[in-house]
Amino acid sequence: MAGLAASFGSGAMSNSMDDVAKEAKAYFIIGSNTTEQHPVFGTMLRRAARFRGAKIVVADPRKIDITEFAAIHLRHKPGTDIALINGLMYIIIEKGWEDQQFIEERTEGFEEFKATVMQYTPTRASEITGVPVEQLYEAAEILSQNKPSAVIWSMGITQHISGVRNVMDLANLQMLLGNMGKPGSGVNPLRGQNNVQGACDMGGLPNVYPAYQPVTNDEIRAKFEKAWGATSSTKVGMTATEIIPGILEGKTHALYILGEDPVMSDPDTHHVRKCLEAVDFLLLQEIFPSETSVYADVLLPGVSFAEKTGTFTNTERRVQMVHQAIQPLGDARPDWWIISEIAKRVLAGTSKRVPFEAPYSGWEYRDTSEIMTEINAMTPSYGGITHARLEKGERIQWPCPTLDHPGTPILHTRQFTRGKGKFAPIDHVPPAEEPTDDYPMVLSTGRVLYHWHGGQMTRRAKGLTQVYGEALVELNPFDAQKLGINGKKVVRVTSRRGSIQAEAWVTDRVPPGMVYANFHFPEASANELTIAALDPVSKIPEYKVAAVKVELV
Repeated sequence: MAGLAASFGSGAMSNSMDDVAKEAKAYFIIGSNTTEQHPVFGTMLRRAARFRGAKIVVADPRKIDITEFAAIHLRHKPGTDIALINGLMYIIIEKGWEDQQFIEERTEGFEEFKATVMQYTPTRASEITGVPVEQLYEAAEILSQNKPSAVIWSMGITQHISGVRNVMDLANLQMLLGNMGKPGSGVNPLRGQNNVQGACDMGGLPNVYPAYQPVTNDEIRAKFEKAWGATSSTKVGMTATEIIPGILEGKTHALYILGEDPVMSDPDTHHVRKCLEAVDFLLLQEIFPSETSVYADVLLPGVSFAEKTGTFTNTERRVQMVHQAIQPLGDARPDWWIISEIAKRVLAGTSKRVPFEAPYSGWEYRDTSEIMTEINAMTPSYGGITHARLEKGERIQWPCPTLDHPGTPILHTRQFTRGKGKFAPIDHVPPAEEPTDDYPMVLSTGRVLYHWHGGQMTRRAKGLTQVYGEALVELNPFDAQKLGINGKKVVRVTSRRGSIQAEAWVTDRVPPGMVYANFHFPEASANELTIAALDPVSKIPEYKVAAVKVELV
């Protein structure tokens, strides 16, 4: 992966939330339902618009709540993000609004990039995206003339077969405008859950060790082998979206799932169930019985956030202490303890005795502070982040390589990780599945304010279920009239993979020709319908675009 996206492989915010909220003069929010999915940060952005006069440009097919505070809402067709971004950059270059000094001093590859962008005239971009030409010009002017400006996105950008390319093109936009390495600027992806960032930082990806150190690098691999007393593979592993389909391909024989519910959260639920029925062994570590627990051979009781001590790393790279508030209930145990006990039993079943180097003690951790000590030694970006510093109230964002380092609120202030940022020529790629006569509408999916992901926790909260107690399908009034809906009616939504029935919420939040569904309720989960088409690099599924038909029940 070239350019800024390569140097920014972690997917974390380049700036902090406080900085973005206080310093940016404009925001480009694309593929992020910020006020519903990140309500605290969303409130900060609303206040920036209301009290500071910051300009918000929202690009989203739906009329999400943040559009009420936007200077302009670009309602582009699902799956046309690159054409939209390229169209905006065409106008910026056409008008001479690019930051020439930043481009010359801190980037390379501009001419090749420009040759691609200049193919996306406002007329062509409008034809692909459905956004009027005059709106393209208005949005480009707002972002160019109100600097610094920050780009904010979430899974509406990444959950496409072009997800990596979408991110790279947003990096192109910010380099073009010189909006990198400065307060109130940057590329700022909002993570989908509370410790997704920390999990990735600690090597929860198939191609890297902790701190994004490549498994293919011999020197790095030797460092971990020496410390851990184990031989590691030189091969890049599989992603979750490859592991489960691999069951039916004979590549996967056992699963250890910790705090994940693929039956609810993975695409094409029918195929996921078929895979889980066929796997030789499934070990599930959870805090509640989930839809996936039906297929588990062994259930292990993990603990919730309130029952453990350790750290979470949030979307702005800030490492935060979590303190145990209550004793674990029943037979529940901290996740790290369960993992350690399993590892010790696996080792006991072999003849191998591994010599660990100080400060490591094999799997004999006494608490999470000892684990953090190991992280400090093996993870350069966390080298100076200790429990002691966090307990004192220090607000530390990685990279923080040493104990006397204050942390890094803003990335790329002097140079990018690779040196100069490299512009990447990015072309529009159509979605894997587009409407046809048999499936004439576009389905997009996501979450709603009152529920979270597969709903294992939020569906157990009486107050939340009283407000939003069943799956709803958002349907435009124009389409509802064509279907003959009169009042509240149940509709059947069908894709090539499955069908669900749910009540239609007739609303102009969605444009004509599009429906929106969530995956919080197992009886009518949108993932019965979604397609398991993957981004070729990140292997993330295309949750945001599928072809469907809608009928009255």
